[in-house]
Amino acid sequence: MAEIGLFEAMYTARAIRRIKTDPVPDEIISKVLDAAIRAPSGSNAQSWVFIVVKDAEKRKQLGALYQKTSGILLKLYEGAKPPPHMDPAKYERWWRSVLYLFDHMGEAPVLIVPCLKATTFSGAASLPDDIKARMAGAARLAGSSIYPAVQNIILACRAFGLGTVLTTIHAFYEEEVRQILNLPPDVQSYALMPVGYPKGKHGPISRKPVSEVACLDSYGKPWPG
Repeated sequence: MAEIGLFEAMYTARAIRRIKTDPVPDEIISKVLDAAIRAPSGSNAQSWVFIVVKDAEKRKQLGALYQKTSGILLKLYEGAKPPPHMDPAKYERWWRSVLYLFDHMGEAPVLIVPCLKATTFSGAASLPDDIKARMAGAARLAGSSIYPAVQNIILACRAFGLGTVLTTIHAFYEEEVRQILNLPPDVQSYALMPVGYPKGKHGPISRKPVSEVACLDSYGKPWPG
């Protein structure tokens, strides 16, 4: 593949849900994974585990689980309207691609499941109760040690002409995923990513302007840049 620049990759790495069944060489997947582990990791613990699923039966099982989540998502989006920044036609195209992936997740030649080992701090038990209470909600911060690696996977896939998308709703059936992948109790999955050559094309990503989503010093004061 011709080398592309970092910003070109960031600005054109669309969510790709329609993926060809053509095989992806293992050496490319290895390079994608090597890019993943260059991401930041909390305390440099590098507690990530990336399950690369190529076995047809396991892909079929994970695909069936993902399809099973469609009933939940359809209920969540029942009666939903396009967000203000999205015209109805674009919203409809997005929704059709979501529905397509429900039926075809297991057909992607490679599924990558980024996981994270649970981290325990040896000194936590000796902390005062008020500090423990403050830490009660810290579980939501665990993703900071795996999702940067997921983004690196997305960018590396783009660099190699591969398509992928970050999905997380497989977690509705985490125990079933755990059984399929033989995950130990201290390892939890954080994403399910189909990887393969796209049926469509990468292209410019449309987003709200920075002025609408960035603030200066406090919420509600728009960033002037």
